[in-house]
Amino acid sequence: MSWTLQIREKVKKCFQRLPAKDQRKIREDLFELKENPYSGDIVKLENEDNLWRRRVGAYRIKFQIRSQEKVIYVYEIERRTSKTY
Repeated sequence: MSWTLQIREKVKKCFQRLPAKDQRKIREDLFELKENPYSGDIVKLENEDNLWRRRVGAYRIKFQIRSQEKVIYVYEIERRTSKTY
């Protein structure tokens, strides 16, 4: 059973501005995330309550896992830079 993916409106707008190649890769990873949010290159963010990040090439998907509701809430997709964390 897959999870429900909720994506913040601001994230959707930023996603539309990414290069098509990057959009495809991120979209693929979001589908994988829906199947199992605990797989792939993910790390729990320190000092944050139930917040995670998944690495997708030069991008980072930051999300929250709401286990009881089986919902993954994506609140940020950003390009990795020296100031990302």
